[in-house]
Amino acid sequence: MRIAVPLFALCAVLGLCAAKAEPLPAAPNADGKYSDANGDPTYNIDKDGKTDWYTYSGFLRYHSECHVCHGPDGMGSTYAPALKDTLKTMSYTDFVATVAQGRKNLENGQEKVMPELGLNKNVMCYIDDIYTYLKARSANALDRGRPAGHEPKPKAWQDAQDGCMGAPS
Repeated sequence: MRIAVPLFALCAVLGLCAAKAEPLPAAPNADGKYSDANGDPTYNIDKDGKTDWYTYSGFLRYHSECHVCHGPDGMGSTYAPALKDTLKTMSYTDFVATVAQGRKNLENGQEKVMPELGLNKNVMCYIDDIYTYLKARSANALDRGRPAGHEPKPKAWQDAQDGCMGAPS
């Protein structure tokens, strides 16, 4: 809970916490990111399966940090739920909060625990990317496996990564 208030404040300052409604068509902004009408990050995939950079980065980040528990391509495992299904109904704000704060489910004598990842830069610096990848999977807009191609990496993405992770020396 100690991290929840600062994370929510950071989320609000960065404009990441918006009310969630049905996703509408993606609109690009100057940094190559796509947003829905609510301002939530979303994916853009062309007819040939080429994704925007952020969705491609989300594929990479998901498979480096999340798939160990949640299974390849968001399909779930015996250990953790299929995020491909979860993101059909979970809002962006709830997704960020759950990843940052973790979750415990102690029902039916089973202990299911999602760890707090709010201080894990390998996750939180790329949370929008992971979200867009999983949203694309949940909408069946993106097949399993590595995307067919992707847009070039925007300078804004590199600048954001350097700001969050620290610029290479």
